[in-house]
Amino acid sequence: MINPISLTFKNVKKQNRPALLTYTVAGDSSKKKSLDILKSISNYADICELGLPHNTPIADGGQIQTSSFRAIKNGIKMNDVFKIVRDFKKYKFNKPLILMGYYNMIYQFGENNFIKKCQSSGVDGLIIVDLPYPENKNFSKKCKKKNISFIQLISPTTSYDRAKKIIKDSHNMIYYISMLSTTGQRLKVSPRKIIENYNKIKNINPKKNCVIGFGITEKTIGKLKKADGLVVGSAICKKITESIKKRQNTVTNVSHMVRNLKNKIL
Repeated sequence: MINPISLTFKNVKKQNRPALLTYTVAGDSSKKKSLDILKSISNYADICELGLPHNTPIADGGQIQTSSFRAIKNGIKMNDVFKIVRDFKKYKFNKPLILMGYYNMIYQFGENNFIKKCQSSGVDGLIIVDLPYPENKNFSKKCKKKNISFIQLISPTTSYDRAKKIIKDSHNMIYYISMLSTTGQRLKVSPRKIIENYNKIKNINPKKNCVIGFGITEKTIGKLKKADGLVVGSAICKKITESIKKRQNTVTNVSHMVRNLKNKIL
């Protein structure tokens, strides 16, 4: 059975554009609101990433940390996250959903139990920020057996030889980190330079789908259109925070933003 992530990349390539991937934190600003936001933005996003709220998120900048804090404060638990996924999949079965988080939460939950829950709730892919190659090989194999895509990360400091090994061992999607930073920072390198570095990774195996994440906003997304996919997370979390502060409708505001992002890459 073809993984929905692979199918999505196939479809957007026919449209001659990159895939739009959105990231929101499960349980922000409440369990219900989190699901409502996910449902609404899925009308424009090609692939939805859902973050596992974490109290020490080493790769996440201030915006995602704020979202995680709200979710944790709201009492979100791992089983709540799986319920959000299940409810979302009832609404949009074919929309790919990727869970993104940190390994210690999975370790505490139990690796096998976690993967089993991912499969039964409808998770299509996993990004585990602090489980690098080759330490992730065993976990990656377990995911593949359940038709869950394990998404490898590559950064600007990854050596060419190491990148070749990672890409060879990767499933159907690679995540290229645009710059040395936590998420949500202003781009420290030009979009032209990011695409230049991205192309070196992409050319190792052009058949593998490779997306760019970190620092992508409404201002910069249009300049990165040559990628297979583009991930926007912190900018969305920031919009949620602003909407809460202004007592505005978070679902409406975030949906408008994601629609604008989509229009910039069509």
